[in-house]
Amino acid sequence: MTAKYLFILLSPLLLATGCSKDEAEPPPGDPAKGKALIRDYGCGSCHAIPGIPGADGRTGPSLERIARRVYLAGVLPNTPSDMMRWIRAPEAIDPRTAMPNMGVSESDAHDITAYLYTLK
Repeated sequence: MTAKYLFILLSPLLLATGCSKDEAEPPPGDPAKGKALIRDYGCGSCHAIPGIPGADGRTGPSLERIARRVYLAGVLPNTPSDMMRWIRAPEAIDPRTAMPNMGVSESDAHDITAYLYTLK
């Protein structure tokens, strides 16, 4: 009888651990627009970014498989909303970051995030 109650109590935890980011819905935004915006903002001058010709920067980290990372910049959980916050105002999250504030609009951040989340 005790095992039965323990199972009932632990079932939600077991079910939750089976969920992964791969099963989550994609972030809002248009990945095709995001890809173009990444070129327009010049993100590839600092980052290597798969799928973006000429994006072979070495100042910032490679964005290869960024959708699978647990943290952004080592300090922020990798969620679409946090990624959009980071893209828009990195210095507000980590004042010591080398990533500049590029003046990315909220709409552009949605599209850029949508593209980056295709990089699995």
